[in-house]
Amino acid sequence: MSNDLINAASPVSPTYIGTRDGMWGSGSGSGDVSGFAGQKRTLSLPAPASMPYGEWFDDCIAEIETEVDGAVLQVFVWRGELSVVTTPARLLELLRALRDKPSLRFEICSSVSGVHYPEQAGGELHVVYQLLSITHNRRIRIEIALPDARPIAPSCVPIYPMANYHERETYDMFGIMFEGHPGLTRILMPDDWEGHPLRKDYPLGGIPVQFKGASVPPVEQRRSYQQ
Repeated sequence: MSNDLINAASPVSPTYIGTRDGMWGSGSGSGDVSGFAGQKRTLSLPAPASMPYGEWFDDCIAEIETEVDGAVLQVFVWRGELSVVTTPARLLELLRALRDKPSLRFEICSSVSGVHYPEQAGGELHVVYQLLSITHNRRIRIEIALPDARPIAPSCVPIYPMANYHERETYDMFGIMFEGHPGLTRILMPDDWEGHPLRKDYPLGGIPVQFKGASVPPVEQRRSYQQ
């Protein structure tokens, strides 16, 4: 890794979020014996980067801005990884350009996942797309932010069919809706499960057991994905 890439970071300080007592934010005196209650952690997000980014990043961002005008809100370069923040409205256009343009050619979406930032008012839920270019041996991360009050993102399944199960898991764990998904149902939890277990406001314990009288219905009575 070159020094240009290591040093390609904005002089702006990271965004301070707060301080967490204990590994899980439980604080002392809570009775939590698994969360390192004596540990204090400063929570912050990396600062946006500024040009030059280093390596192939500059050419990639320039091509993205040419292909999809206004799609790049912020660029982050952190530990040798390139991340681009865009808007839900421009997401599909950006992903299609990243997939189809020969000089970019990110053929694979290896992961779609969610992140919950309760302290970010109006953008509490993020969706993160990990893209891989086999042609150029490169990786890029695309990210959008959604309000908790209306967490709806366009489905990228028409562009990357392999994202089907990833979007279902993100819906299941975070409650993010993917508009246009061919069959957006829970994939890990039962259909009638209450809540979304990977959100930070989901209780770590002390919730009633929801598995009561569980049964497996006959095949002809199971849910159908036919539209």
